[in-house]
Amino acid sequence: MADTPRPLKVVALGGGHGLAATLRALRPITDDLTAVVCVSDDGGSSGRLRQQFPVVPPGDLRMALAALCRDDEWGATWARILQHRFSSSGDLNGHAMGNLLITALWQETGDVVEGLEWVGRLLGAQGRVLPVSLEPLEIFAQVQDANGVMRLVEGQVQVATTTDEIVSIGLNPKDPNACPQALQAVEAADVVVLGPGSWFTSVLTHFQVPQMSQALHETQGKRVLVLNLNAQAGETSGYSPEHYLEVLARQYPDFRLDWVIADPGHVQDETALRRVSATVGAKVFLAPVADFAEFSDKHDIKALTSAFSSVFL
Repeated sequence: MADTPRPLKVVALGGGHGLAATLRALRPITDDLTAVVCVSDDGGSSGRLRQQFPVVPPGDLRMALAALCRDDEWGATWARILQHRFSSSGDLNGHAMGNLLITALWQETGDVVEGLEWVGRLLGAQGRVLPVSLEPLEIFAQVQDANGVMRLVEGQVQVATTTDEIVSIGLNPKDPNACPQALQAVEAADVVVLGPGSWFTSVLTHFQVPQMSQALHETQGKRVLVLNLNAQAGETSGYSPEHYLEVLARQYPDFRLDWVIADPGHVQDETALRRVSATVGAKVFLAPVADFAEFSDKHDIKALTSAFSSVFL
């Protein structure tokens, strides 16, 4: 009897709704799935919790865990509970239940990774969620206004909503240590997926963690980028699909991709996209991955699964 082939080891990096969409699309493809999440959020429930407790912001970790919940009754129920937000006139107003649960497990275990593993087991999550760093990070950006004047913007919320062009980003602390388990996952991966998501505050943030940047550069796995469907008001206002790749090539010139997945309905100049993708070593896979029932602002999960299956082979 032939040996059963092992599942692909897939690592997805990012944060927020973009990473959640990627994880939901990857679940049907592999049982060996790891999410690596940026931890620089300073707004909303996460921001309040990181002010009160010495913890990494749990919000994007929560969203990734919810995305890894199974589609059965248990998984669907726990996904809703994790995402549930309290509405009251008291201190709990606006807090997400999952953020409180994760923070409680961190206090009980005294270990970020162990706490997340406990939450994952409770949910029956189809994969693992890890932070890019075990310490809370603060993102800052050098931005340039229409007159060419440079200034410093600090904090994820401020960077994400800036109306000026982002020239470069950095982190405080300057050289944070990467989560060891996240490094191991990237180093052993068959496929590494970046995006979609907030380009500077969710995707490129991982390259600002030196050990993770090295692992991303050196991994032997395929490297796949899922392009955003639309520019994000604020940090990427006016971006064309190829603009994301131009920024990537300029800021991390030695990094190489294998594939770029894009929706043809959101590509204005296919020739330009293919040309710029080639400068980072990538082929372009055009596929109708937009969910037009959602006004084309979100990815269609089944279509994204199909696209991943095509480029992973």
